[in-house]
This record gives sequence, C-alpha cells and structure tokens, in this order.
Amino acid sequence: MEKRELICIGCPLGCMVTVEMENGEVKSVTGNTCKRGEDYAHKEVTNPTRIVTSTVMVKGGSLDMVSVKTKNDIPKGKIFDCVRALKGVCVEAPVHIGDVIVSDICGTGVDVIATKEIEEKRS
Repeated sequence: MEKRELICIGCPLGCMVTVEMENGEVKSVTGNTCKRGEDYAHKEVTNPTRIVTSTVMVKGGSLDMVSVKTKNDIPKGKIFDCVRALKGVCVEAPVHIGDVIVSDICGTGVDVIATKEIEEKRS
C-alpha cells in the first residue's frame, strides 16, 4: 500500500492529510478536519490541477501589461505549456475584467481571462 502525505490547501487550516492508495486507487484519507480536505486529497493524488496566473502585453493602454488567469483549473502537467503560450500574447486596450484573452489555452478547454481593467492611453 502506498502512502502520500499532503498539506491540504482546501481551506485556511492547512491540515496534514495522509492518503493511502492501492493500485492507483484511493483507499483512505485521514488527518483532514473538513470535507474539503478529503476532496482535495482525492483530486491531488489522482488528477492534480491548478489555476495559472500571469501577465500579457497591452497595446495602446494606460499600462503596458494586464494580469490574467485561467478561468478554471487546468491539469498540472499543462502549466508550463500555458505560460509559454501566454508569452507572445498582446491585446489591444481597453481591457475589462473577465475579457477572454486566450480561448481554450493549450487544448485544455479553459479560457484565460483578464483580472484587471486597462483603459486606452490618453494622448
């Protein structure tokens, strides 16, 4: 039986969670103090995902860059591909919070959205 220890990030408590697995299947989760801990542990050992945050260039804006993030979590193995794909992206001002900057980043089915308002540059 394989044992994995994780620090849960499902809530602010940060419980030390132990997951026991057999043949890739979760047999037990212990150490969590809430249901979110059990859910997090199952997901983390079977299909880890993350939200990616970054910045992209803005043309003609009051600022040169806008902060962006994936609208939903993506597979952990796609993080670096996602960051590389964002490297050359440049959008035109104005940019609004929630604007889709890149659709279906790296074939994940997840959009990258703006998290900041950028106005057009005033002359």
